[in-house]
Amino acid sequence: MGFNNVYKRIGKKIKLIRRSKGISQETLALDSHLNRAYIGYIERGERHPSIETIYRISLALKTPLYYFFKFNNDKTKLS
Repeated sequence: MGFNNVYKRIGKKIKLIRRSKGISQETLALDSHLNRAYIGYIERGERHPSIETIYRISLALKTPLYYFFKFNNDKTKLS
């Protein structure tokens, strides 16, 4: 699995969790102290967020950090 694929999977997981909790990109951005457009770029795999950024998002989503890096038997689709 290449690194671009990793970032796409992380972005898909962020989007999936955010939507399942009924949180908008704007709210997630405010709660994680990031720009709303940057959240969109991350969710689409167009940016490569740092561990610190993913950690801030995990806190805002109340989701353990490790979840974003768990890929074995992952059901996250990239299309």
